[in-house]
Amino acid sequence: MWMRGGTSKGGYFLAQDLPQDPQARDALLLSVMGSPDPRQIDGMGGADPLTSKVAVVRPSERPGVDVDYLFLQVFVDQPIVTDSQNCGNILAGVGPFAIERGLVTAQDGETPVTIYMENTGQIAVARVATPSGQLTYAGTARIDGVPGQAAPVPIAFKDTAGSSCGALLPTGNVADVVEGVPVTMIDNGMPCVVMQADALGIRGDEAPEELEANQVLRDKLEQIRLACGPLMNLGDVSGKSVPKMTMVSAPKAGGAISTRTFIPHRCHKTIGVLGAVSVATACLLEGSVAFEQATRGEGAERSLSIEHPTGEMTVVATLDENGAVSEAAILRTARKLMDGEVFV
Repeated sequence: MWMRGGTSKGGYFLAQDLPQDPQARDALLLSVMGSPDPRQIDGMGGADPLTSKVAVVRPSERPGVDVDYLFLQVFVDQPIVTDSQNCGNILAGVGPFAIERGLVTAQDGETPVTIYMENTGQIAVARVATPSGQLTYAGTARIDGVPGQAAPVPIAFKDTAGSSCGALLPTGNVADVVEGVPVTMIDNGMPCVVMQADALGIRGDEAPEELEANQVLRDKLEQIRLACGPLMNLGDVSGKSVPKMTMVSAPKAGGAISTRTFIPHRCHKTIGVLGAVSVATACLLEGSVAFEQATRGEGAERSLSIEHPTGEMTVVATLDENGAVSEAAILRTARKLMDGEVFV
């Protein structure tokens, strides 16, 4: 099944329909997407990392969990399939897909789907609209980066700190200096390196195309990324899609902070769901590179609007008595695009 999940889209497969051997599976998925090729002309991929994604879903044997979800990023122009990261956008389609395939029975009104994210060992709960016990993709929810309206898919994340790096702050520091640039290395569901835009010689409100054309910027970002990989317990990241590289600046449209993110070599037209959670968390950490520039709000529950090139994504962060983020929730939507067979 091909689905749009949040601001991404890709193929959703039942685990039983794919080869069990990871090498054979990855070879199949490269063929499905048409990689490696800049246009992915001989496959289903859309010549962009955001449209070259895969969800592998299976019934879960874990207590209290409905389905297990493995995210795979299929590189566009390289013969690489990686499970080194999660994807909160593709996650938005997992609940509806599980209902479509009969893994979860729809309830009247709304169906919560508890999802174990295999990439990071964390759990998310997606609430899927099922009026009268029937799955619907129609609704009035809007998210920036997607035209029109759709049924809301609220997703709550818990215990995501250190999901890939072993700790919220893998170096133990709120801020470090890497390759001469102050950075905050953080993982609250997505490993991110957060930097101030002006430290990289940009304003922070440029169009993605302008930033991608800036070879000096791209070279510096990759230099920092490769250096941060081992520091974040990710090892050699030269062939990985993490960490994400996010440059922040003061908000431009009344939000909490403005962002421009490389994922890792293309500038994101929006921002990833879990990347937004990590950046929002950085905004709330005193001493981080994002703290002083952010509009943080007050209280035990904070709504932080993370601005990106095509709008914003609001993260609702719940803080514990120590001021640490204990839960983050975000609104996504999803839509079924195609159900059938793909030929390789």
